[in-house]
Amino acid sequence: MPVVERERRGHVEILTINRPEARNAIDGEVTSLLGGAFDELEEDGDAWVVILTGAGDKSFSAGMDLKAFARGEGGAIIGAKGGFAGIIQRDFPKPLIAAVNGTALGGGCEIALACDLVVAAEHATFGVPEVKRGLFPGAGGLLRLQRRIPLTFALEMALTGEPVSAERAQGLGLVNRVVPAESLIDEALSLAEKIAENAPLAVRWSKKIMRDSIYLTEDQGWTLNAEGVGIVFTSQDAMEGPKAFAEKRKPNWQGK
Repeated sequence: MPVVERERRGHVEILTINRPEARNAIDGEVTSLLGGAFDELEEDGDAWVVILTGAGDKSFSAGMDLKAFARGEGGAIIGAKGGFAGIIQRDFPKPLIAAVNGTALGGGCEIALACDLVVAAEHATFGVPEVKRGLFPGAGGLLRLQRRIPLTFALEMALTGEPVSAERAQGLGLVNRVVPAESLIDEALSLAEKIAENAPLAVRWSKKIMRDSIYLTEDQGWTLNAEGVGIVFTSQDAMEGPKAFAEKRKPNWQGK
């Protein structure tokens, strides 16, 4: 069985890290396959939303495979295009949903943080326990956690290293939805399909403006906003949306 499985449901791609015996830890092969998949999906005009999950019900991902690191795979795991797991440092343009099926600790939590939306099984947990081992979350956890939840709680998670439950993570704003484990993929698909009902170019630019403007001054944000308006408001989809509304039919989005 491949260590990364791919499945297409309409305009939604599901990527599954398939190493349950290793708690879906990330080795060089997983990073290479995920990175290749993300490369392809960026260019695939029929893939509008992506779901990332782990196999089994124990772990979303345990983060870096330390045995693989000890075998000399560190460069392949960390230094690949997109960074750790092929996604940590990637500016992925399409909506990315983490379907967290179990523990998301350390690098696993950082992978979830690199996603735009998070659906979690009721038994899932989230944490960055690196300080307990004399380290700190080096794959973006300290950069992203404080932007996803209030700083005081981000500091508590980072400085104590203690995990939080899915319910607690939802209350903090880290998780969008918490569902029974058996409903996880269906719920993630439901969310993805609601996004995929909308014009993909408008969706991608909505994501880009909201995420990129965090790092910009207000004037720079307006410049980015104007760029998006110039592209989206003159697109074929911008013409198709009002036309479909007037004709009382579903729009036929082209993504351009």
